Amino acid sequence: MKLGYIDYLNCYPFYHHMMTKRPLDRIGVVPAYPSALNAMMRDGSLDMSPVSSAAYADVRDALILPGFCLSSIGYVRSVVLLSRVPIEELDGRQLGLSTASQTSVVLLKMLLERHYGVRPEYVESPPRPSLLGMDAALVIGNEAMMHEAEPIPYTYDLGDLWLRKTGHPVVFAVFLVGQNAARTMRADIERVVESYGESLACLRNERSALIEAARLRYPDVAYDIDTYYRLLRFEFTDELKGALEYYYEQAGEMGFLPGVDGIRYYG
Repeated sequence: MKLGYIDYLNCYPFYHHMMTKRPLDRIGVVPAYPSALNAMMRDGSLDMSPVSSAAYADVRDALILPGFCLSSIGYVRSVVLLSRVPIEELDGRQLGLSTASQTSVVLLKMLLERHYGVRPEYVESPPRPSLLGMDAALVIGNEAMMHEAEPIPYTYDLGDLWLRKTGHPVVFAVFLVGQNAARTMRADIERVVESYGESLACLRNERSALIEAARLRYPDVAYDIDTYYRLLRFEFTDELKGALEYYYEQAGEMGFLPGVDGIRYYG
């Protein structure tokens, strides 16, 4: 089995156990940005992977694991809009959209156009953009938690804005299982699911050790890792499933994603 891994601090709590305690035989872990994993799930290069939630609208021959997700209820710190001007003044201004992910790009467009009434000029930008020549930029993941090379007048946390404007949390990533894998690799899928559960148990019961391992893997992150992990939600509750349905509904209405006609869960 080929198993994707979002190579960011937020995904590490799912993989700590298989990376440091008990590697899984016959399962190759493929680390990459969310956007790369999205593409690999679309073309069948991966059997199972966390992906941007928005990618599920395009990867329709896959199933979502019902137990796990990457989410925040409000402030998250790793999905931010950096801007030289107030968010209300971004209409017509140049805004860089990170190519690292898809969920946050759609989230930002919905916030700006529906809730702030502005439509910037969107341009693609690398995961760690410079604001040189741009008025604002979307930055996600580890890059959003590094020291800024220059002072940024305005920083907006998208998880916080979405909760304030809609009353809903954000599910940034879900875990997909390809249809072929669901038919032919059930034992391996169950081993991965079990490992995820054991890893989250390490976060609860061996927190200091897991955080130290994460710090060694991602030394450039300046934000306090213990605090960051307290902001995240890893278990896919009914509340978060409802929030994901709301996200798909709004994104479909605005034409930012294909319509999602019901979510199909593995098992």
